Amino acid sequence: MKMGVVFPQTEIGSDPAMIAKFATTAESLGYDHILAYDHVLGANTASRPDWQGPYTTMSMFQEPFVLFAYLAGLTKTIELVTAVIILPQRQTALVAKQAACVDVISNGRLRLGIGTGWNDVEYEALNANFHDRGVRSEEQIDLLRRLWKDEAISYDGRWHKVTDAGLNPLPVKKNIPIWLGGMAPQVIDRVARIADGWFPFATKELKHHIEQLYERAKVAERDPKTIGIECMIPANTSVERLKSLEDLGVTHVAVVTMNQELPDPQAHIDAIRQTRDTLASAF
Repeated sequence: MKMGVVFPQTEIGSDPAMIAKFATTAESLGYDHILAYDHVLGANTASRPDWQGPYTTMSMFQEPFVLFAYLAGLTKTIELVTAVIILPQRQTALVAKQAACVDVISNGRLRLGIGTGWNDVEYEALNANFHDRGVRSEEQIDLLRRLWKDEAISYDGRWHKVTDAGLNPLPVKKNIPIWLGGMAPQVIDRVARIADGWFPFATKELKHHIEQLYERAKVAERDPKTIGIECMIPANTSVERLKSLEDLGVTHVAVVTMNQELPDPQAHIDAIRQTRDTLASAF
């Protein structure tokens, strides 16, 4: 099982030195990857008294591609993972370019997790359609892979048109792993058909959801074992819990230190160090 850490977006602060320290410490401790969430805008709840979302204008988010470009120059081995870029609210060719550049400057260390999101406030501001985001993301994935593979392509899809054009530079391996986030039935089906991996929630229904994934992968004539599965786990997770997740088929986990009432950014670094010591037998 691969073990990473979640970049504590909302609690790490904006000091570049502390951001760097968190990432370089994670790498030195032997964590396999660092994972970052994505939100472009937060809603102002003062004008939305019934707001139900977990993030607002008070929630800090570093932009993942910018963050990883910074961390690529400070680290050498740790994988850089988005979980997840809200792909349908972004321009596909631009995401392809940003991802390719991060992959190149990190020597092939990018894993692109994508999702469709839940925040229509962001979609409105980014002038993207909130209502067709799921089906549109499938065409986006197809276009991403084609742009990463060939020096120039022509593409005439339902939502995208490219006429004999291409990216430069291309990713190191002319491909970047694409993992999907979400638990809806259509997401599980999409993972089974076209994704390299999946970010489900570690709920009591996880076993059932993984069984669904495996069944649908077989229908799509794919080997289910080739599809990675990553869950987020709290810093106080036990070795026994990790082993139970591994037995279910989970291939990756990422340690979360947010929302645990830690007093300052240094406490997040201390927490991933303590978790590394506690879970040493699982590394």
